[in-house]
Amino acid sequence: MEKRNWFITGVSTGLGRAFAQAALAAGHTVVGTVRSERDLRAFEELEPGGAHGRLLDVTDGDAVPRVVTEVEERVGPLDVVIANAGFGLEGTFEETPLNEVRRQFEVNVFGSMATLQAALPHMRRRRRGHLMAVTSMGGLMAVPGMSAYCGSKFALEGVLEALGKEVAQFGIHVTAIEPGSFRTDWAGRSMTRAARSIADYDELFTPIRAARQRASGNQLGNPAKAGEAVVRIASIEQPPAHLVLGSDALRLVTAARRAVDEDISAWETLSRTTDFAEGAQL
Repeated sequence: MEKRNWFITGVSTGLGRAFAQAALAAGHTVVGTVRSERDLRAFEELEPGGAHGRLLDVTDGDAVPRVVTEVEERVGPLDVVIANAGFGLEGTFEETPLNEVRRQFEVNVFGSMATLQAALPHMRRRRRGHLMAVTSMGGLMAVPGMSAYCGSKFALEGVLEALGKEVAQFGIHVTAIEPGSFRTDWAGRSMTRAARSIADYDELFTPIRAARQRASGNQLGNPAKAGEAVVRIASIEQPPAHLVLGSDALRLVTAARRAVDEDISAWETLSRTTDFAEGAQL
């Protein structure tokens, strides 16, 4: 397999770490971004000479392109970029402060967009490359108590779909990685939880929050296998635009898409009544 240069944001833990380890195991060079010197050293110790750490806050719009350009010059041309850095924000819509929602979008959406935008000019000049971003099964379906998180991931899905159609002409592939529940810290210490304040939501949401906390560390998904799956699609000539990871994600996403299709079909007649009778005026 051809050795490639990877750039992955958020490799200190979780799926980002798993993607990096799988790429390193396959013989690739990986530049991974972290938020602390300690995490940087720990990452580079995974594979001396193959793992290169960089300090980066993906919400720093000036730093992201600067780091990507420096990596292109010092490590080499980037072949695969994964915008992975992000976090979960749990809370009912009414109870979640808007400043926390903005932070969710700043990291999950704008941080990912900054990463992809920074890499794109280099790939476009070379007429090749693979851009990926980690959305979630929550980017294709939604659950109570995760409106901000799912909203950010739905937004990122739209960005990636449009981007893929723009850059296909340059030989650049775009993939949305849509994981289900994996055995990481995402639902544990990494989760931000909005404070409870409205008793009317107790019956619905209290069991949901408790169940998610109990499940943390016991999820079905194996991060190492997710890493192997991502390395596999990065090696093929025509990678998918969507990569759903996990049987739980397959089940929930399939059910959600079926519900949308059923609504479209049920209300098709009404949908057609909103056209001008004489048709479009060209």
